[in-house]
Amino acid sequence: MWAQLIKMRAKPGREQDLMAFHERIQALEEPDSGLLRTTIGWDQKDPQASYVLVVFESEEKARAREQNPRRQEAMATVIAGMADVLEGPPEFVDLAVEREVAP
Repeated sequence: MWAQLIKMRAKPGREQDLMAFHERIQALEEPDSGLLRTTIGWDQKDPQASYVLVVFESEEKARAREQNPRRQEAMATVIAGMADVLEGPPEFVDLAVEREVAP
């Protein structure tokens, strides 16, 4: 497994707009993309900061998804709209998943 943590910071008062972008991105997902799950959360001490954790079968599948021309075209529209909502560019952290523990 491979994961990516994405931090985005909304401009003041634009938090709900950022959530709408998260939903638009989810709607672009295609079968067999390798995406296993997405978790979206808001920082309790900084309500403008949103974190998204995406977990994939492998880094290779994640990178192939990234390079998919249909996805790139659709994402270009979403990203263009995000410029008015975000304080700056998203921050990405790539994670090699060591283990996953379920209760």
